[in-house]
Amino acid sequence: MNIVVTGSIAYDYLMSFPGKFTEHFLPEHMHRVSVSFLVDSMDKRRGGCAPNIAYTLALLGERPLLMGTAGEDFGEYRQWLEAAGVDTSLSLQVSGKFTASFFCSTDQHNNQIASFYTGAMADAGQLSFRNVTDPGLAIVSPNDPGAMTQYAQECRTLEIPYIWDPGQQVARMSGDELKDGTIGASVVICNDYEYEILKQKTGLDEADILRHTEALIVTRGEHGSTIIANDDRIDVRAVTPRRIVDPTGVGDAFRGGLMKGLAIGLDYAQAAQIGSVAATYALEHLGGQSHSYSFQEFMDRYEEHFPPLKLRVG
Repeated sequence: MNIVVTGSIAYDYLMSFPGKFTEHFLPEHMHRVSVSFLVDSMDKRRGGCAPNIAYTLALLGERPLLMGTAGEDFGEYRQWLEAAGVDTSLSLQVSGKFTASFFCSTDQHNNQIASFYTGAMADAGQLSFRNVTDPGLAIVSPNDPGAMTQYAQECRTLEIPYIWDPGQQVARMSGDELKDGTIGASVVICNDYEYEILKQKTGLDEADILRHTEALIVTRGEHGSTIIANDDRIDVRAVTPRRIVDPTGVGDAFRGGLMKGLAIGLDYAQAAQIGSVAATYALEHLGGQSHSYSFQEFMDRYEEHFPPLKLRVG
């Protein structure tokens, strides 16, 4: 099965603040905020939602197709992804632009303040599922809003099962755009905060969403995830990390693990369990692609927390 991963391709600039952001906001002055945080460290990492998801899929034995746009500075990143097992042949390198960039500061309580520079991501609409050979499963993750809507429409027209993952773009997209992606998706996935915004903007409640999609998955950080499908509501616990280093890319790793499970025919709960283990590996390292594991190491850890199951590589 060809798994197509769409979304932002970016560089992450990750900074750490030795305090708590909320202690520096004055409620009575929230109408005019001017705050600067002196950070202790900064790391530049390969990131973006799509490569993060694709990287986890590659670790789990798949060779996902990365479909996104990057800038002139993408050359080394492309080589690294190919070496990791990600097919970048569908990715477009845009001349005259830089790759999108994510600037994120994290405090000691894992609260984050972030900004995102669009760069070459604005050209994502140049790509099309009509140029993809035999796609079996796709994810439409955070990207240029117009491109996300386009991809969802193409998937429905071409009858490609897709996961609608608006992520942080719920703040940018209109209610109509969010609704368009939701209706007809095989799976809708959001974290609990994004889910509330999605419902508010679209006017859709849980029952409405489930009338138009097979499953709704809501992730809840350290509280795991909830899968709502086939009149069932199943809670999947998070896997306790051995250490907590950085939350960046944790949700993307969950989605990669989820897609691996779905691609090999597991039910939603089992697929989410794979996602929980994959997410914990990301949480234990800085950035979304600095961790690694063998397939056997992953399965050994999976079986420490969940009932054994058979997974194939590739």
